Amino acid sequence: MARTGQTVESDVEVQTVTQAVEALDAGARWIMLDNMPVAEIEQVVKFRAGRADASRIVLEASGTVRLDTVPAIAGTGVDLISVGALTHSAPALDLTMLLTTAPVPCPR
Repeated sequence: MARTGQTVESDVEVQTVTQAVEALDAGARWIMLDNMPVAEIEQVVKFRAGRADASRIVLEASGTVRLDTVPAIAGTGVDLISVGALTHSAPALDLTMLLTTAPVPCPR
């Protein structure tokens, strides 16, 4: 990075408050709080709030988030919430498309 003057932003996934604090201290700008209970998410949000660079740090709650737990998680003050149920638990739709070679009349 020093050679080219470029930087690379990456997100950090953590599972404990201790890991989140380490990520914040290391300069992480996007931290995914994976499978954390609401009380621990609140702790991380409060710790971030006490930092001078708090407005530059994005906290995202992810893992084991269900639609019925979103309000409680949102109340912690995290910036983003990922709900896996929207994709991995969505019901499938079975579609069939039949193609024929019959001529289609052209409207005039």
